[in-house]
Amino acid sequence: MAWITIILFALLARAKSEKQKCKVIGQTGFMEFSKEGDLIIGGVFSMSSTKILVDNGYQTLPYTYCKNWRDRELKFARTVIFTVDEINTDAKLLPGVSLGYRLYNGCGSENLIRAAIEAVNGEDSKGCSGQIQAFLGHSSSGVSKDINSVLSLLSIPQVSHLSTCACLSDKRLYPTFFRTVPSDRFQIMALVQLMKYFDWRWVGIIYSEELYAEQGTAEFTKEAMKVGICVEYRLLFSTTSQIISDAIVETLRYSSSTVVLLFMPFSVTKTFLSKMENYNITGKQWLGSESWITQAELASVERKNILQGAMGFALPQASIPGLAEFILSLKPSDEPQSDIIKAIWENFFDCSFSPSNTSAMCTGTEDLRTVSSDYTDVTHFRPENNVYKAVYLVAYALHALLQCSNGSNPTTGKPCVNKSEVRPKLVLEHIKYVNFTTQNGAKVFFDDNGEPVAQYDLVNWQMKEDGSTEIVNIGYYDTSFPAGETFKLKENIKIVWGANSNEVPRSICREPCPPGTRKAINKFKPVCCFDCFGCPEGTISNQTNSPECLICPPEFWPNEKKDQCHPKPTEYLSYKEVMGALLTGFSCFGVFLSLLTLMIFVAHKETPIVKANNSELSFMLLFSLTLCFLCSLTFIGRPSEWSCMLRHIAFGITFVLCISCVLGKTIVVLMAFRATLPGSNVMKWFGPTQQRLSVLAFTLIQVVICILWLTISPPFPKMNMKYYKEKIILECALGSSIGFWAVLSYIGLLALLCFILAFLARKLPDSFNEAKLITFSMLIFCAVWITFIPAYVSSPGKFTVAVEIFAILASSFGLLGCIFFPKCYIIILRPEQNSKKHLMGKIPQRTQ
Repeated sequence: MAWITIILFALLARAKSEKQKCKVIGQTGFMEFSKEGDLIIGGVFSMSSTKILVDNGYQTLPYTYCKNWRDRELKFARTVIFTVDEINTDAKLLPGVSLGYRLYNGCGSENLIRAAIEAVNGEDSKGCSGQIQAFLGHSSSGVSKDINSVLSLLSIPQVSHLSTCACLSDKRLYPTFFRTVPSDRFQIMALVQLMKYFDWRWVGIIYSEELYAEQGTAEFTKEAMKVGICVEYRLLFSTTSQIISDAIVETLRYSSSTVVLLFMPFSVTKTFLSKMENYNITGKQWLGSESWITQAELASVERKNILQGAMGFALPQASIPGLAEFILSLKPSDEPQSDIIKAIWENFFDCSFSPSNTSAMCTGTEDLRTVSSDYTDVTHFRPENNVYKAVYLVAYALHALLQCSNGSNPTTGKPCVNKSEVRPKLVLEHIKYVNFTTQNGAKVFFDDNGEPVAQYDLVNWQMKEDGSTEIVNIGYYDTSFPAGETFKLKENIKIVWGANSNEVPRSICREPCPPGTRKAINKFKPVCCFDCFGCPEGTISNQTNSPECLICPPEFWPNEKKDQCHPKPTEYLSYKEVMGALLTGFSCFGVFLSLLTLMIFVAHKETPIVKANNSELSFMLLFSLTLCFLCSLTFIGRPSEWSCMLRHIAFGITFVLCISCVLGKTIVVLMAFRATLPGSNVMKWFGPTQQRLSVLAFTLIQVVICILWLTISPPFPKMNMKYYKEKIILECALGSSIGFWAVLSYIGLLALLCFILAFLARKLPDSFNEAKLITFSMLIFCAVWITFIPAYVSSPGKFTVAVEIFAILASSFGLLGCIFFPKCYIIILRPEQNSKKHLMGKIPQRTQ
């Protein structure tokens, strides 16, 4: 940019006296339209696009000229003229002050900068006194950036109608820059909202080399990442290449993203599409930047596969009364000094103002309404409305500057000035505070960052078979609305989709992680290409794309899908299940047999076999066995505080009572044998009273143990959630393990003592062979309970209770069967053996 520095020095090296003329070195003469007034507005528009250098063989000073006309930029210039005329006819705005303009044309950055310098410098004949008060333009962000680097040094306000680069919002670098078009930052936020709305999380970008596209693409990538939208690729399209690079074509064909954002100026987009129509690229949903998305002239049959269903945010439509008629009423005679109007006229009507053998002569009266071009398209005004507002912005700033109340300006409080004292720096001070409404109802003001309110229309390309298109407004984006309502689609609106789709296209790298899984970022891939992992055991996720799995509370367990925590099923030995019912049946059967045996013994209590085996202890033993069978029922059912205490206490006491009776019977057998010896008087020491007391004493010891257990740490109901993860075991905790094992140990001690005494008495005469039955019953009893200990410790859940019940029933049936069934057999089936003679008769045979 060395040439800019040269121009600046040339401009600034002026004399302090206003009488000395200011002269720009180099090519001038870029002014195209002008009108004198008390206050002048300058502006630069690229009404021609191609710069041609004439070097004259470098024998004389080279110069440039422009060709290839841009009728859209001419339309902007004519809008400025229309607006100035409208302001001058408004009696309320700038009363007594006429507004003039100087509009310049240029092609190429260098010529546009020179045109801007010429606008600032004014006409040579008027010296430095003919300067402009404000500057309009340019359409290009890059050009506006360069121009403002000059204007900011001179404190000249610049107002652009189409320079959208977010970089121009930096007031430290561009302090005098303003615009009536929203910054690309807002367009990018709108595009991000659009993609988020349709859940397009995986997109590609094709952009060009201009500042507008490069800055916009970088800003979009940054904003998209904030909401979880990833860019699969960013491809640079170069206008210098004759063909589209293979990288672009191959990427479009084989990329997984469906949505493609084409971020380019209109002129570059036109070149891009003209080259793309040679390739059969389908299956993409195209999004366009504001610069080209409303340019219907891009449509053609060959481009239908690209542009059909294209979407993008456009500047809002506006109605400007009288502008359409003013534009279409243009005649070359209105601006006789303008070569551009003549050149565009010749292009429109294929005629010539100079004699030609190939073209008809132009009359200058041709009707522009018969021409179809961007200039004559007056069905709606979008960027033209920004030009309209830019002129009004300057006018209202000048109007505020010229106000005077009590010798001072109402806005700034500084001394009043008249129209001859107006300077660009003063205009700059007032332009920041402007807040007005134009005649077409458009509100113009700036936020704290110096930005206008962002308003966009969301448009959709709906192409026909002949290649023509209808650009339909399907929604809006408006930052003046409350948060959450800035973006909205119209209701009941038909939307045409790209990618040959009848519904909203999908564009994601990875389907969202469903509930029951967690989202994990893969550090080797973009964040949108995440991995999904199932939740570990015992955890759930109830949201899509959950970053982590949540642990269920202890009483809950995940369902099969692992997206909800359900209460864990409880497990305990119930009467309703098969095992519980069987054990209940066996318990009741044992009670029945015990009572039946008791009835048989009561009915035959006077018979020798009942008397010979100590009937009182037998009755007491049968009663205790009945209680043993009944106590097993307390182990079945849902554990409660009372049932937990009852089951263990009842078990401990009834079994001690039972073993005490058996022990008493064993001692009676031994004492009876000793009593038959000559001179023996042992039975008087273990008579019925002593037998009752021994049973009571042995039982009371167990009662004391149980009382201590209940007092210190009684059993209690407990939810066991450690053994099984997916269910809760309802069980009775022992409270004090010492108490439980003390109860069992005491029972085992009595059983062992009983077994030893019975074993010693096993060879007594047959009349006392009950010792053999007791020995066998104690053998079964001890075997059952010795086996019970490891089975009890290792059995899970309700099977622990089932093992305990089984041990109670097995030992009870063993005692009942071994001690009483042989006697019942004799009483019922062998009554002839139930006699004293028969019993006594066996003694000699046994002692021979």
